[in-house]
Amino acid sequence: MAVVHYAAPRADGRTPEVPAGTVVYAIGDIHGRSDLLAELHDAIVADAAVRRATRRLIVYLGDYVSRFPRAREVIEMLLAPAPRGFARVFLKGNHEDTVVRFLDGELRAGQHWLYYGGDATVGEYGVRTERKAAELDAGALEAVRRRLVAALPRAHQAFFRSLALSHREGGYAFIHAGVRPGVPFDRQAAGTVLWIRDRFLRSDADFGYTVVHGHTICPAPEVRRNRIGIDTGAYRSGRLTCLVLEGSAREFLQTGH
Repeated sequence: MAVVHYAAPRADGRTPEVPAGTVVYAIGDIHGRSDLLAELHDAIVADAAVRRATRRLIVYLGDYVSRFPRAREVIEMLLAPAPRGFARVFLKGNHEDTVVRFLDGELRAGQHWLYYGGDATVGEYGVRTERKAAELDAGALEAVRRRLVAALPRAHQAFFRSLALSHREGGYAFIHAGVRPGVPFDRQAAGTVLWIRDRFLRSDADFGYTVVHGHTICPAPEVRRNRIGIDTGAYRSGRLTCLVLEGSAREFLQTGH
């Protein structure tokens, strides 16, 4: 697949900036598409090579696992050293949140995760379920949990537990799902930033930052006055999207064209 590079439409109102000398690459929901992530990483390195910015940062917005059966490979890629000259920030998605809760014994969280694509991921670690997630009782779910705890490499478990909820750069805030309107940024609940949809997506409120988020699939990057959504459904569309920010400029890199 070729990677295309095109300019983002300018949102109405003021245009936020990232710090001088910095270029930020924000990557949307990956959901196991290690093939697309490798392609996008190559495009990012090539893009950065022709920019003047000396600080290069990749921000991953979460949802690395589930849905597509190459999530284990995605985690290995993220655990590998960053490209030379790059720093990285890894955010938690709702899928990673349910993984951790399941590992810690929350069986209902595990059942929810398995139902929404987690079965593809546990299978990669050699854990099989004989029935569909909705049909698993507490005993069967506990058996799956125990096998997964035993099968997950320590580095992978540590990665899931190390993920941040948010990151800020200049006039931008990076979060998996969004924020609750009217609540100060530093008082947002973890459940909100991982799961919120409609109330955030419909809001015209000034959040104090332009929020860059994933979680809600859109056919193309969605640029609004107060937010930019970049989950383009990579696991099914083949389009993994990266927002590129330098100064006040906004551009995108995207696979699948």
